Amino acid sequence: MTTALYRRYRPESFADVIGQEHVTEPLVQALRSGRVNHAYLFSGPRGCGKTTSARILARCLNCEQGPTPEPCGTCESCVALARGGPGSVDVIEIDAASHGGVDDARDLRERAAFGPAQARYKVYIIDEAHMVTPNGFNALLKVVEEPPPHVKFIFATTEPEKVLATIRSRTHHYPFHLVPPQRLTAYLEQVCGQEGVALEPGVLSFVTRAGGGSVRDSLSVLDQLMSGAGEEGLTYERTAALLGFTDVELL
Repeated sequence: MTTALYRRYRPESFADVIGQEHVTEPLVQALRSGRVNHAYLFSGPRGCGKTTSARILARCLNCEQGPTPEPCGTCESCVALARGGPGSVDVIEIDAASHGGVDDARDLRERAAFGPAQARYKVYIIDEAHMVTPNGFNALLKVVEEPPPHVKFIFATTEPEKVLATIRSRTHHYPFHLVPPQRLTAYLEQVCGQEGVALEPGVLSFVTRAGGGSVRDSLSVLDQLMSGAGEEGLTYERTAALLGFTDVELL
């Protein structure tokens, strides 16, 4: 069994995140100057790097050399939070779609009071944050407003307008964007080179169009094409047929 491309090429540092420099550069500067906020809100379309950036930020905060914009990659925390790593007990990812109720929020609030077990900070990454119920947000409000010094919150959502305004006002909000086709095509070409896959001209323009500017979606499409490719690699004709592009659409 091979790992999916989007997991295999998941960025491990802010330098590896493509097309989001308006987010990564301020975060790097905040880490460099020691002015990291206690709560962040990452918003934007799916597959643009919100949760990945949250994990990178947690890695930067808990690195033995840190907080640092460039994790060492060798300390216990960096290895635990690396791509494919076992994870850290002090970096807690919560899927609000299934844990967004008031009882879950109260449980989080109570656990946040305890210090981290191993790392410098206890980092809560709350994915699909718009799914937290109004009562859940109200239960979280006090701890997000005045968290213990060892706690950081990172909310990730595709619908920031559904996040309670009082919570939003207490975070630094960074909007992620879809990646421009030219930038995405260059990145996919680099991935194909690393994977040793031959491709005909025009194939990647189909992939970026099918992916709609989402890095994860584009890598998923590329993964599917590579799985079914023969010795000749990714051909123009087969790609157009598989992705459902007609002659009229191509024109």
